[in-house]
Amino acid sequence: MSNKKKGCNAERELIHLFWNNDWSAIRIAGSGSSHYPSADILASNIKKLISIEVKITKKKNKYFTQKEIDDFRQFSSRFGALPYIAIRFPRTKWYFLKLDQIPKKTQNYAISENLAKKKGIGFDELIKGI
Repeated sequence: MSNKKKGCNAERELIHLFWNNDWSAIRIAGSGSSHYPSADILASNIKKLISIEVKITKKKNKYFTQKEIDDFRQFSSRFGALPYIAIRFPRTKWYFLKLDQIPKKTQNYAISENLAKKKGIGFDELIKGI
């Protein structure tokens, strides 16, 4: 299965989780291929609006450039949404991290599985804590 298809499936999985828990959520088709900053998912429960960048990886670390973080932060700010990175490593649950929880390693930002487990929150905590 291609990485693009895996990413789409991961986004759809999260969409179903939100809808099954009384949240509304939409997948932004073509995110990442537009000239303008965007997110993968927008979700809301009336009280809060969150934007989500979805990442699924087989590696031990997921890296983000300064531009990727800045663009996602800009989109979320202009949309009035709280930005989260949703990440899943092999054989783990989904973890959600705020942008300020992601450390910068030299030129790039990085999320390790250990960091996700230590600082990230699970889906239930995400939807109940917001």
